[in-house]
Amino acid sequence: MEIRFEKEAALIETVLFLESEPLDEASLSRITGLAGEVVAGALEILGENCSAANRGLEPVRSGGGWILAPKAELWESLKDRYGKKNESRLSRAALETLSIVAYSQPITRAEVEAIRGVSADGMVRYLLERDLIKEVGKKEAPGRPVQYGTTREFLKYFRLGSIADLPRLDELERERFKDESAKGPAPDAGSGEGEGSDA
Repeated sequence: MEIRFEKEAALIETVLFLESEPLDEASLSRITGLAGEVVAGALEILGENCSAANRGLEPVRSGGGWILAPKAELWESLKDRYGKKNESRLSRAALETLSIVAYSQPITRAEVEAIRGVSADGMVRYLLERDLIKEVGKKEAPGRPVQYGTTREFLKYFRLGSIADLPRLDELERERFKDESAKGPAPDAGSGEGEGSDA
């Protein structure tokens, strides 16, 4: 006979509602006192229960853990009011720089510039301030340039469970990313558009 963790699912739902940060299974287990396999079963039941038409929220894997989030079809009509404010939306230049980091990480500023063809100083600073990228190490190359990668905040911003959930690049895009980063920085990288004002 199948065990249904209905009460445990209600407990997990309440914890996810009360917490502001994503929680992984180990954290949920610690907070609720439930065994790991019970947490996994309860999350499954919670997902089933929330799939009903009369439920507006659902458990979603995001930023390395679980959150309660509006269903995608409901969020579409509500995000303008409840989403991030206009001033915190990312510009096209910021999104382009961020996508290069996301798909090519770890990557240096010079490699980003080689792909974009313009200076990336301002954009890299801006994305660091927004906590969407971070320093992840130094490249074994002359000058030991800093390498950048994405953060948990990046995963939360785009509602991704992990980097593996990024949309797949087509063959042409993959080749562009590889070819351009192999060339080194563009000759006019220092005189490109004013990145600081793009954001």
